[in-house]
Amino acid sequence: MQNFLSSLTVIELASVLAGPAVGQFFAELGAKVIKIENARTQGDVTRSWKLPTEDSASEESAYYRAVNWGKSTQLLDLRKSKDQTIVHELVKEADVVISNFSPAAGRKLAMDGPTLRALNPQLIFARLDAFSPESRRPAYDIVLQAETGFLSMNGTAAGQLCRMPVALIDILAAHQLKEGILLALLRRATSQKGATVTASLYHSALASLANQATNYLIADQIAQPMGCQHPNIAPYGDIFELADGARIVLAIGSDQQFSALCDLLGLPQVERFQDNQLRVQNRSALIDYLQLGLAKRQYEELAAAAEAARIPIGRIRNMAEVFALAAAQSQLLHYPNGDRAVKTVSFQLED
Repeated sequence: MQNFLSSLTVIELASVLAGPAVGQFFAELGAKVIKIENARTQGDVTRSWKLPTEDSASEESAYYRAVNWGKSTQLLDLRKSKDQTIVHELVKEADVVISNFSPAAGRKLAMDGPTLRALNPQLIFARLDAFSPESRRPAYDIVLQAETGFLSMNGTAAGQLCRMPVALIDILAAHQLKEGILLALLRRATSQKGATVTASLYHSALASLANQATNYLIADQIAQPMGCQHPNIAPYGDIFELADGARIVLAIGSDQQFSALCDLLGLPQVERFQDNQLRVQNRSALIDYLQLGLAKRQYEELAAAAEAARIPIGRIRNMAEVFALAAAQSQLLHYPNGDRAVKTVSFQLED
């Protein structure tokens, strides 16, 4: 599995998160990934995005290491013709180029799709845009969260808006570009033709609005900040504290699951909670009702009973608690110096 794409060569002309995440995806699957970094800025800007607790002398921040495992890097100044020639020679033997240069910037640096595909007709040229190919607006995740509705509905009912604590729009756009590249490679296997694949952070975000978009488009309901709660289901995302201090969330998706939960907690069925629509309407009273039963329980005992009854619950864990679990260890990448990062590939492919 790790060397599934070992015959593939990828040139990465991208920085920050979305483009490099695509490059790391291919590196994890065994591809040779060559990352071209800007010599004028001492490399990818995220090299300097260090936490106060990090070694100030290190050349790579933890943020940089999140999406740059398994790559070889070259520091080049693409304004110089000799450095352009270095990349052009690499491109002649490459399968994929990943770029987040705008079309105009790409043309200026001789790194645009038409130029590179002319050097290698079988090349897959994959470009990430912010809003559109013509837009000059910088592609920062929080701006995209604001422009595509995520920020308006993420926060508390008291009106305190919150950004998603990872740059999720970048990650979503990376997935879109990966999928396009894989389809282009599949087509090339039979047609021998290269392709240009483009994705934008803006449209990737819109494509991920899912039920919140259709709640508006069909039911004219504009999503409002609800904390962890769900506009369509209850109890779902509601937070409860147990007797041992553990905090959990419930994800009750059916009337059958709710009935099983009440049985598990020793709570009688109540008419105003008998179906999901009523539970959504009476959410506040529902939370108080369930807390009566949950406040008496210990997490380990409750989790075992809930699993046996197929009732979905989850414990709220911080990063230390997450990566203390044995189940998380198989999702880790290891750097030669002992640093760890999280794999971007989580699927398994078997004969």
